[in-house]
Amino acid sequence: MQLVFATHNKHKVSEISLLLPSFITLIMPDMIGYTDEIPETGDTLAANALQKSMFIYEKYGYDCFADDTGLEVKCLDGRPGVFSARYAGEGRSAEENIQKILGEMKDAKDRTAVFKTVIALVIKGKPVFFEGNVKGHIALDRMGNGGFGYDPVFVPEGSTRSFAQMTLVEKNTQSHRAMAVKKFVEYLKK
Repeated sequence: MQLVFATHNKHKVSEISLLLPSFITLIMPDMIGYTDEIPETGDTLAANALQKSMFIYEKYGYDCFADDTGLEVKCLDGRPGVFSARYAGEGRSAEENIQKILGEMKDAKDRTAVFKTVIALVIKGKPVFFEGNVKGHIALDRMGNGGFGYDPVFVPEGSTRSFAQMTLVEKNTQSHRAMAVKKFVEYLKK
């Protein structure tokens, strides 16, 4: 089965590639001639994931999937949420996003947060959604150099290490994205 993964984010590709069974051949947008930004203007994670998948499906006719991920911090009233990738502005710098969150939370006692991923799969024009959530908290400062995005400040429940301190294999046993991908793969096996 061939599926286009509607992303240009190499970090997401690395994480998801390790989780996919051999019967799925991943095709990247640049492999079908698309190198521009993929639109994501929705106001929810599901809307963004669907918009990206449908964009590729309608433009090229390939069955496709996309994900959107958001970090919801309790003391920030759920922010950055759907705006996680561009929280500090359109420049999309992970470091600036982290600094903004840490700055806004400098006096916060309740540091609980949830990382969410929604995958939208479009096969023959019909969408199906899969979601993964991980509860945890925001660390007081950066911890580790691995991962990407908010991984250096997100510590999943039951751990003392951030996602950035884990190997990719360790992270993939418990991450929000891995949970969504697992449901996605189970659906495709049916």
